[in-house]
Amino acid sequence: RLEYKTQVFVYYEGDYYRTRLTHTLEVAQIGRTIARALGANEDLTEAICLVHDLGHPPFGHSGETALAQLMADYGGFDHNQQALRIVDKLERRYPDFPGLNLSWEVREGIVKHETEYDVSSAEGFEPEKRGTLEAQIANAADEIAYNAHDLDDGLRAGLFSHQELDGLLWWEALKESIGWDGRHFSELLRHRIIRRLIGLLVTDVVAETARRITAAGVDSVASLQALPENVVAFSPEVEARNRELKDFLFNRMYRHYRVVRMQTKAERIINELFHAYVNEPAQLPDSTRRRLADTELHRVVCDYIAGMTDRYALDEYAKLFDPYRRV
Repeated sequence: RLEYKTQVFVYYEGDYYRTRLTHTLEVAQIGRTIARALGANEDLTEAICLVHDLGHPPFGHSGETALAQLMADYGGFDHNQQALRIVDKLERRYPDFPGLNLSWEVREGIVKHETEYDVSSAEGFEPEKRGTLEAQIANAADEIAYNAHDLDDGLRAGLFSHQELDGLLWWEALKESIGWDGRHFSELLRHRIIRRLIGLLVTDVVAETARRITAAGVDSVASLQALPENVVAFSPEVEARNRELKDFLFNRMYRHYRVVRMQTKAERIINELFHAYVNEPAQLPDSTRRRLADTELHRVVCDYIAGMTDRYALDEYAKLFDPYRRV
């Protein structure tokens, strides 16, 4: 289903923009590269990367905002907690118990997935402790993928031009790194720039993390988790570049009128679906209604909507509210 869940753009706006699936695969690839360089557990890192976005509802962050508001009085909604709920309770792959029977370390990595915009409660997973090295690597890989690929998608979508990037610390560093004079921008050049950006980010986070591990005298998982801050981090210079790039992307991409229109539309769809199901649960599929025997109505509706793809949510909305659409 991740293939039809979007990061920023609603899926029908263009099939070549990134979805939750493409983002997840990119995060896993970056995560394995960092883990290998640092001598961490590659398989654990990859597993955390692969499950880190399972709890996202349709329509990206707009969908999460809408569900969080709707569920404020019923236990709330957070995509990391939802991912844990999916792998622990909602998925059924074994006859004797619910969930996927994942290891403690993978499940801990889900709830301790933490970026600047993404902090969850780690209740039940020793919240006083830092995430493992592998969980921290997954966080860094997620941030690297976001920074690089939002830049890529924004350029492809025409939300901003390469000339508007002139003067940004990262953009100037990338131009110098590949020996480009700023003229004759092309698709192949864009690919080259994004690859270089990812490469430089990975190289920096590996070097800075190794330095921090040595400086802190980390010699075990316990000593790493007892530290006051994460050891997996970017250098101050690169962190400053990242901050500037994020500010640019927020103002020129996330606040672009086309994106804001899609966000507003998405929130309206989620809100109306939620209230329709809560007001008349008989509209829910039989398999979903059966869960009402042991789960509160609002949580059942939330789980159902959170599991939808963008396309499925749009279809459901049309079936429920378009009088000319067959149900």
